[in-house]
Amino acid sequence: MTHDYRQAETLSLSWQDMHRDACSLAELLRGKGPFDGIVAIARGGLVPAAIVAQELDIKLVETVCISSYDSQTQGDMRIMKTLAEEGKHWLVIDDLVDSGATAKVVRAMLPGCHYATLYAKPEGRGLVDTSVAQLAQHVWLVFPWEASALP
Repeated sequence: MTHDYRQAETLSLSWQDMHRDACSLAELLRGKGPFDGIVAIARGGLVPAAIVAQELDIKLVETVCISSYDSQTQGDMRIMKTLAEEGKHWLVIDDLVDSGATAKVVRAMLPGCHYATLYAKPEGRGLVDTSVAQLAQHVWLVFPWEASALP
């Protein structure tokens, strides 16, 4: 299914918002470990994963690379890098769960993981173990690293 968010309400996030929310996520996760390492969902999960790794003193950080967006249109899923792990005791970090398509793919790859996001929309919320904020499905987030890419 393709979602086109160009007509959606837009919420621009600052670097300060990201840091605050990633620190809040780390606090929510503090008692849920121990975790063997973090898997950052590239690219959106890279910044929050770095902050959570620092806050929780986790030294091992891996990536899973998945692409499903072209500008503001969600399309087919492309898996560019995965892990040869089953996910047990791994913490997966992403910026956002939207439709849940990425979360479903990652859950299939790493079935034993703890999946955490900064932001969760209703369609994907059930696939996430921990999140900081809930958003309406129609809200389009603009992350600080994307701000220069806006039309």
